[in-house]
Amino acid sequence: MRRVLITGGASGLGQVMARRFIAEGDRVAVCDVDPAAIEAFSNQHPDHIAALCDVTDETAMTRFLGDIESKWWGIDVVCANAGIGGPAGRIEELTLKDWQACLDVNLTGAFLTCRWAARLMRKQGSGAIILTSSTAGQFGYPLRSPYASAKWEIVGLTKTLAMELGPAGVRVNAICPGAVEGDRMDRVVAMEAAASGQSEDTVRAQYVRGVSLRAWVNGDEVADTVLWLSSDQARKISGQIIAIDGHTETLAP
Repeated sequence: MRRVLITGGASGLGQVMARRFIAEGDRVAVCDVDPAAIEAFSNQHPDHIAALCDVTDETAMTRFLGDIESKWWGIDVVCANAGIGGPAGRIEELTLKDWQACLDVNLTGAFLTCRWAARLMRKQGSGAIILTSSTAGQFGYPLRSPYASAKWEIVGLTKTLAMELGPAGVRVNAICPGAVEGDRMDRVVAMEAAASGQSEDTVRAQYVRGVSLRAWVNGDEVADTVLWLSSDQARKISGQIIAIDGHTETLAP
């Protein structure tokens, strides 16, 4: 039975990850900024930990992570998954506030999570950290510069932490999901359509056209990779940036 932390774990892709770890018999702790999602998770999984917490708030994260540490005395798997899509538009149209908010959630939240995990995992000499980047962390992404910048930085953080923590027996990898079916991508498509002046159907078709397998992915397909990366089967896999996307050829077809 592993001890698993997932940020942004009560909704979206994080919720799928949490459900799959629970099905494996693991103990799971999640945080999220959506009160309704936290309440629903708590009702569905009363034996696990769920907390309303903003990953950009250092004080709140210190309290949340400290509570986990006091209960579990260690951590085996950390999924630094919390993220937002950020604004859409040409860079000259974006505000500093929107830029900073996107980087804060996607990057600073991962930093605070990994800083805590690194201390515990280094001490115990084991652990797996999986950061959620994106195919936007591998390509240029017109009209989405804050999001692409944050997700590229996640790749740099992953590579660096793999080097720092590898000698202590800790593995660090990143996943790069492509267009994942669900409410979040519905919102992204609507936002990009508004920013580009195209229809939502056109934007959806562009996502499919830019992928070799000509299909979107679903949350369980991403969770399959996360479970494998956290398992002993991947015990020599570290510092890798793994796309689950049907092979993205371009984000600007």
